[in-house]
Amino acid sequence: MILEMTRPVQGGIRQERKLEAVSNHLANADTAGFKRDVISFDKEFRARMNTDLTQGAIEKTGNDLDLALKDEGFFKIDTPAGIRYTRNGNFTLNSNGVLVNQAGNFVLGQGGAIVVNGTNVDINKIGEIRIDGTLRDRLDIITFENLTMLQKEGANNYVYKGDTRDETGPLNIAVEQGAIESSNIQVVDEMVSMIDHHRMYQIYQKMMMTFDEIDGKAINDVGKLQ
Repeated sequence: MILEMTRPVQGGIRQERKLEAVSNHLANADTAGFKRDVISFDKEFRARMNTDLTQGAIEKTGNDLDLALKDEGFFKIDTPAGIRYTRNGNFTLNSNGVLVNQAGNFVLGQGGAIVVNGTNVDINKIGEIRIDGTLRDRLDIITFENLTMLQKEGANNYVYKGDTRDETGPLNIAVEQGAIESSNIQVVDEMVSMIDHHRMYQIYQKMMMTFDEIDGKAINDVGKLQ
């Protein structure tokens, strides 16, 4: 029965991984710029995680430091661990008037960290930053030809696993000030998926229990024959 037991065990593990992904999706449904994961398995039963980069809905906030990317591209963030990339444009100013993300890391312009030393901040569609009417910098918005080399990291950031010299300017840049891109999670769909995965997990669990009972009965019957 070992081979028969292997199949439901593998199936149960697959459902566990899918349930973990769905739970993470639901936990981040309200996280700006969050992208859902798609899990697949190869012939060796190794899980592969791909990111669905589908555009999320644009939500108006009225905050001049909130920025949404309505097309391709990523904001560039300077973190203690190195350069990271994000779609989360929920930005603010630190005590020195530097534009940062919610973790306090610098949002990069083409001239480096962006210092806002004025009252009125205006950011246009291509990311040009004007402070009190004067052009000061332009957001360093980039993309990569091979987006599969981007891997999720904590704090809704991505790390690029290739050569960062692969950075390129997007053909289509569309920044919207006073708005953020919501996650691309559809809560109802995720709840339906969670129910389906949970039911499949229960089915595999019952199969394992059935095989275990058959093994136990076979062992007991052999003992009786002796």
